[in-house]
Amino acid sequence: KYTLYVFLLYMFNIKKFHHFQLTSNKNLSKRNYHIVNLIFTAIISFVFVYSAIFSPDKNNYPVICFHEKITGEPCSSCGLSHSFSEIVQGNIENARHYNKNGILIFSFFLIQFFGRIIASTLIKWNLISLKVLVIFDSTFSFLLFLFCFKNLFVFW
Repeated sequence: KYTLYVFLLYMFNIKKFHHFQLTSNKNLSKRNYHIVNLIFTAIISFVFVYSAIFSPDKNNYPVICFHEKITGEPCSSCGLSHSFSEIVQGNIENARHYNKNGILIFSFFLIQFFGRIIASTLIKWNLISLKVLVIFDSTFSFLLFLFCFKNLFVFW
């Protein structure tokens, strides 16, 4: 049951490995949930920092659109980096100019950022059961994703 956990402890040379002091499933699950939230929060923070560092005025974005490069036609996600940068700088109208979906997609990341923090806080202070939170979190996040990214999906 704990084979993978023991292996990871061994691989990362965690000090308490030789005592085999494994936490209960409940504590391990909470810890894993916190780790996943931390990873998501870090990725979303990177998106915000990326948007703040690069500027549409300088057009110095390191990521290019391969679809546009190959076909010469812009795709539905073209201009999102520019749009996000404008949103971070408070220029909402300019953000719409670069990509009409930018504000909606940015709002997904913003809601998820604060949602990760709130969810981890609820679990840390035992204000909600992990099972209920995971069901709510995954359902809400999935529906929010579908709503915010709906214009980027291609249906035949």
